[in-house]
Amino acid sequence: MTTSSVVAPPSAVRPPRSSRTGILTGLLLLPASLWYLILLVAPLAIVVVMSFGNATRIGGYEPAFTFANYASALDPSRVTPFVTSLVLAASGTLLCLFAALPIAYFIATRAGPRKSLLIILLVIPFWTSFLIRTYAWLTLLGPDGIAGFIGSAIGDSGFRILGTPVAVLIGVVYGYLPLMVFPIYVTLERMDRTLTEASKDLGAGRWATFRQITLPITLPGLITGSILVFIPLMGEYVIPAILGYGRVFLIGNQLVLQFLEARNWPEGAARAVILILIMLVTVVFYLWFANRGRKSREVSVL
Repeated sequence: MTTSSVVAPPSAVRPPRSSRTGILTGLLLLPASLWYLILLVAPLAIVVVMSFGNATRIGGYEPAFTFANYASALDPSRVTPFVTSLVLAASGTLLCLFAALPIAYFIATRAGPRKSLLIILLVIPFWTSFLIRTYAWLTLLGPDGIAGFIGSAIGDSGFRILGTPVAVLIGVVYGYLPLMVFPIYVTLERMDRTLTEASKDLGAGRWATFRQITLPITLPGLITGSILVFIPLMGEYVIPAILGYGRVFLIGNQLVLQFLEARNWPEGAARAVILILIMLVTVVFYLWFANRGRKSREVSVL
């Protein structure tokens, strides 16, 4: 009897390598997939189903299938919170971007041995509750703080900052600035310094070097930071409620009223679904615009 008639081929003993790799990948992804389904997909599905229901007489949810909640949410006289939220989110994202870019650039390229200290200073505010940090601005922007100083300087004793969109934007920039700084810093930290040196050696000025070399390399960090800031800003509730005194009425404030006070859960769910769609469309458009701009810059450089 020969050896070949006794020993079975390897394919009959164990599955192919590609099958084992697929099974292993599936097992590794299973915990994250379950976490994703339970904490994101399932709650979102519940909100979508609830948005087509009816509110009962005592509030809450009653199963039905109607588009009346979406019609009410999209009524021209009631879309102001959506517009205000979109404007505030875009403005806050731009302000965070303009403030974060020089900070991240300085830490990545000019800080030297103080780099770790500056990063720690950016992280320290996160050691305190977001609510406490927001309440602290009531004193800073109040009559005994910045507003009082500006009022006395311009001779207007009634000058105030709290209760205005300016106060909300200040709180937004303070609260979300680190989310913009760190992605930009990471991209700048990984940037090849020889590229900027070569650009300067070839006669390009500082602005041309920044526009053609630094900015395209930093673009992934800018996009990531903008998304991290824009998405939570669209549903922001705490900062407008505290620093805006409720006068700056955003969609987050309206959702709280619909669910907790009016107890009109279906209409609140419809507004939440519309908010999610607005954020999705805005982020997709932003990514498309940024990618198009990156390709046009690459073509112009070539």
